[in-house]
Amino acid sequence: MPAFPTAPANRLAHETSPYLLQHAHNPVDWYPWGPEALARAQAEQKPILVSIGYAACHWCHVMERESFENEQVARVMNEYFVCIKVDREERPDVDQIYMDAVQAMGIQGGWPLNVLLTPEAKPFYGGTYFPPSNWVKLLENVAQVYASEHRAELDGSAERFTQVLQASELAKYGAAGNQASAGVNDEEFKLLAYNLSLRYDRERGGTNRAPKFPMPSIWRFLLRTHHISGSQAVLNQVNLTLREMAWGGIYDQVGGGWARYSVDAEWLVPHFEKMLYDNGQLLSLYSEAFQVTPDPLYREVVFQTVAWVRRELTNPEGGFYSSLDADSEGEEGKFYVWTREELQRLLGAEEPLASAYYQCTGVGNWEHGRNILHRRQSDADFAEEHKLEPHVLAKLIHGWQKTLLAARAQRVRPGLDDKVLTGWNALMLSGLVAAYRAFGEAEFLALALRNAEFLQQHLRQGPRLYRTWKNGRATINGFLEDYALVIEAYVALYEATFAESWLHEAETLTRYVLANFFDPAEQQFFYTDASAEPLIARKKELFDNVIPASNSAMAHNLLRLGRHLENADYQTLAAAMLAQVQALAAKEPQHLTNWASLYVALLRPGAEVAIAGLQAEAFRQQLSRHFLPNDILAGTLADSELPLLRGRAATKQTTLYVCRDRACRLPVHTVAEALAQLALAEQ
Repeated sequence: MPAFPTAPANRLAHETSPYLLQHAHNPVDWYPWGPEALARAQAEQKPILVSIGYAACHWCHVMERESFENEQVARVMNEYFVCIKVDREERPDVDQIYMDAVQAMGIQGGWPLNVLLTPEAKPFYGGTYFPPSNWVKLLENVAQVYASEHRAELDGSAERFTQVLQASELAKYGAAGNQASAGVNDEEFKLLAYNLSLRYDRERGGTNRAPKFPMPSIWRFLLRTHHISGSQAVLNQVNLTLREMAWGGIYDQVGGGWARYSVDAEWLVPHFEKMLYDNGQLLSLYSEAFQVTPDPLYREVVFQTVAWVRRELTNPEGGFYSSLDADSEGEEGKFYVWTREELQRLLGAEEPLASAYYQCTGVGNWEHGRNILHRRQSDADFAEEHKLEPHVLAKLIHGWQKTLLAARAQRVRPGLDDKVLTGWNALMLSGLVAAYRAFGEAEFLALALRNAEFLQQHLRQGPRLYRTWKNGRATINGFLEDYALVIEAYVALYEATFAESWLHEAETLTRYVLANFFDPAEQQFFYTDASAEPLIARKKELFDNVIPASNSAMAHNLLRLGRHLENADYQTLAAAMLAQVQALAAKEPQHLTNWASLYVALLRPGAEVAIAGLQAEAFRQQLSRHFLPNDILAGTLADSELPLLRGRAATKQTTLYVCRDRACRLPVHTVAEALAQLALAEQ
């Protein structure tokens, strides 16, 4: 909350973003990003100070308290600069450009991101967090230079950085020209998988670095690698990672849900903010892993995380909120940690056992004698060590979680970022669909369908998407991320329900993307719509990060939707998109793991499974319990005009058709027979 709630509101008071509203009573004369601020900078020939962050960002809050709420600091900012605040989650296009600029300056990126621009919005200097004295000194020095004969040097520097930003990403990273690639092959794939394996942490899972991010796309790729190779070593690395993460402090052992990352290599100390996009992807990952390895830990994590999303991140209309803050009462993590004395008071005689289970001590494993709850054993091993029956331990754990959750509910809660972001909602929608397929839990599907209807009702306008919704109002045109992730979710929803409307909606959105985002010269998609506000560069997102690159997600969509619709052009374009980054993916796979999953899908194309008849839904449920990443499912209770179902009239005896590479096997009438055909085809 602002430190000056009675101070006059600035222009940010009219915004809906919780992050911008946090700054609405700063003495800084903030503008939101837009034509008003840019026009003023041009008219007055003042440099622009653009400060970018997000509501759950801990160091953004620190810099606000230290600098942006300080009258003296604000006076310097207001006198010499046109000051613009940006919520990076609402305007990832702006954030992308200026993050790339700071990295081009040789500075490590992060948030808060503070960049100084010419009146034409071209960057000449930037950085992340600045202590107040350093911040003021920097601003005064820049203002002095800008008012002197040396301004031309800053303008020249800005022009050079802008030229870097406008360069093709494919050319910049040496990926251009690979469209003549001979296609995917086993040798290159083995190199890709080997290069990724060099990054593994083989003791505690994840990759060998700290801080550690979950990076779901890495482990989902390895599940697909195991699926086509049968490599036990690959599966072991996935299971090690998923177990260690689920035992760690990065996972909320009391209430479910995941923090954004751990600051250490052991998954113990999280950066406590919880983001919707992480939790949606981790639902997909753990659900798929359960299909391969039915570990009860994976089931527990999925069910607890869905319960947390429903309880703490779902709005009354069915949309999902964006995040929970790391801080409460001005302290990072205070909401989530416990002293031994608190546990003794709450759990009584059971406290010693609970403290052993959650690795809690009197001196604490974190700051100020507090404990981050985490685990170091499976429930089976803990029960055996403490001479407990497994069902007795399960009952005790449930009781501890219920008691601690109730006690925690009395604490001051972390801040909630209650805007609804389209792409992030789509990631959670996909996660819920994956969970429904793996576990058959009707509530998961109900939550998914309610969210999909919310997106349709509140964030669609004809064939177009909006980016964000809050207080009954949708704003900001959708970015490629939004379209790609919604298309992916809708195709998945079709395969989980056989409701054809979702496939048709995905096709409508795909056509819009092809018409308004595609660059035929490079066989990739721009991040922004052709009708979007022009910025100093129009970027393409190639690298898979915490969220997969919008281009890799779109390439997956074209392949999968192309197979459903028997659209060869879509499938050809998907392969061409991969070809552009293929050599780079083999060399640096840790940055292109969603592309790597597309490589798997092209290397070992799956089957099309069509189901027709009154038991189509029951058969679909049975098939969905299995991990079939590259196979697509289509089905109908009656007749259908979808290409995979056309001419396969439903009869009283439900029939399954397994086809691969335009060749079909004999129709069968049981799921077991269909699974046998799928297994035989993969040999």
